Amino acid sequence: MEVNKTKRFDEGAVQSLAQLTLPQILTKQAERLGSDQIAIREKMFGIWLAYTWEDYLRFTKQVALGLFALGLKRGENIGLIVNNHPEWLFGELGAQALGAITVNMFTSSVAKELTVMLNRIQATFAVVQDQEQVDKLLECKQELPHIRKVIYIDPTGMRTYAGNPWLMSFQELLKLGEELDKKQPNLFQEELWKGKPNEVALMIMTSGTTGIPKLSMISHQSFTEIARKWIETAPIGIGDNWISITPTAWIVDQMWGMGVSPLTGMAMNFPETLETQAEDFREIGPVIIITSSRFWEDLASKIRVKIADAGWIKRKLFALGQKIGGAVVDHESKKEPIPSYLTLLHRLFSRIVYRPLLDRVGCGQIRAAVTGGHPISPDVIRFFRAKGLNLKHAYGLTEGGGVFQVQPDKEVKPESVGKPLPRTEVKIAEDQEVLVKTPSCFVGYYQDPEATKKALRDGWLHTGDAGYIDDDGHLLIIGRKEEIMRTKAGEAISSDFIETRLKFSPYIKEAVVWGEARDYITGFINIDFGNVGSWAEDRMIPYTTFTDLSQQPPVEELILGEIRQVNTQLPKPMRLKKIILLYKLLDADDEELTRTGKVRRKFVYEQYINLIEAMYGDQKELEVTGKVRYRDGHVGTIETKVRILTVE
Repeated sequence: MEVNKTKRFDEGAVQSLAQLTLPQILTKQAERLGSDQIAIREKMFGIWLAYTWEDYLRFTKQVALGLFALGLKRGENIGLIVNNHPEWLFGELGAQALGAITVNMFTSSVAKELTVMLNRIQATFAVVQDQEQVDKLLECKQELPHIRKVIYIDPTGMRTYAGNPWLMSFQELLKLGEELDKKQPNLFQEELWKGKPNEVALMIMTSGTTGIPKLSMISHQSFTEIARKWIETAPIGIGDNWISITPTAWIVDQMWGMGVSPLTGMAMNFPETLETQAEDFREIGPVIIITSSRFWEDLASKIRVKIADAGWIKRKLFALGQKIGGAVVDHESKKEPIPSYLTLLHRLFSRIVYRPLLDRVGCGQIRAAVTGGHPISPDVIRFFRAKGLNLKHAYGLTEGGGVFQVQPDKEVKPESVGKPLPRTEVKIAEDQEVLVKTPSCFVGYYQDPEATKKALRDGWLHTGDAGYIDDDGHLLIIGRKEEIMRTKAGEAISSDFIETRLKFSPYIKEAVVWGEARDYITGFINIDFGNVGSWAEDRMIPYTTFTDLSQQPPVEELILGEIRQVNTQLPKPMRLKKIILLYKLLDADDEELTRTGKVRRKFVYEQYINLIEAMYGDQKELEVTGKVRYRDGHVGTIETKVRILTVE
């Protein structure tokens, strides 16, 4: 990646800070940057509220001392069930300042999931976002004997809970800490400097695609090391902005919020809502963003649908701009010189098409956009790069401390995940498994020495992914090693390779393909309800629910057309022959997806085995009865008829 030349970091200072724990780094940065530099911004009611580094330390200190007053001990575990807000940072670093270990959980989790995880780590305290999360824990209070207090951030709706000794507001916690600080002004510093950088700072849940999520133990020095990798290579500088949009339980925002931002002095920015995200992007002007492939897939779909609804002139300009930009991308990826006429056309279209479009979606100021967490179609990378957005594929693991591999600037290959960042080695085992050696590697899995021994061998992290390194030193990921399918004819098939290309369609939300030991490839398709719904309304096609829309004959023809188009780009053994449009969205609440949105393939296979078998028989349609679990735990039933559609 290209280093920002205008705002260089003091490498000596960064290396010195990297020898400290995360809360100790915050203390040093607050001394250095004080009230002159903004550390955090949060948008509320349309107004950006700012916190300086001095404010950041003050609130973190109050949280730490408040928890101390409540009896938190060094080495205990704390659960955080919070959204992207400053209190997440104050709560996490405050607990870590006392030597506690933090575990972030998804706010979308149901009560049972939260209870299981809190008991698994024997959490002594839980910091939660709002009434919704409080209600989940109150529902299971008798099953949470280790929790001493539930501390809620948002007081909205909490008036009727007054007097419950198990609950405490975040403001009360801060006040408790402030009072203790007055009585014992040296206590915070004494506790803070007991911490060692090799100690575990936090635990992060793995995706859990193959079963119960494991807990990766990440040390302070792991995060400072991954932060140094990005400081040395990314186009970032002091005072630049990071915008926090991925869940706090995911490694990316942890990597940036706990590592890169405190170490560099960059500002963390929290948008108001998902709906205001594009506007908030424009106002803040983040210079770099790392987020999931689904974010870019959804954004590409929205752009394409909007363009399809635009006037004739705009559609033609967009199509021509895509053609010109695509040609430039192709020359760059092959390291070929770009013809002068193409350069001139690209500059012209950058002014009249690309820049206005990127600004409209909030990406006008981004120097580097990175996607990771799940394979993404090269078509999506090419789509955005053709518009001038420096979108690149990256590779990382929770166990590796975050993202440690990315495509270098001027050397982007849409199909690869690039080259390792500094102090990272990658090699391919005999069975094609990707192995990684890096100082940012995790400590191990919580209370699971067997899994730790399997993952860490001879200093190498065994990723479980299959891949290969090309002649230019770029890593290409084939897919999860255990999910590589072999057809009846012995052809090796990567499900990810097919599914990512299917999801480039603006009308396909999710795709899961099958074919292990079978004669041909089949698949489940989830339609994109919003985009397909708009398409149907434009054509006066009546529908009521997702189930109704997915089974409409015109919709079936629409999706079949999209799949036939993808089939033309796939090798013959990978082409889909039959599909089913699923009558419901795959959902994390139904255990079909992980909380990060990845398909739990084995579970889906067992859940829908009758539909899979029907696609390999002579049936044309099938009566089904399905179950849907709602957020309140209520289970509903869907009875419908699905058709088995032949693609070819």
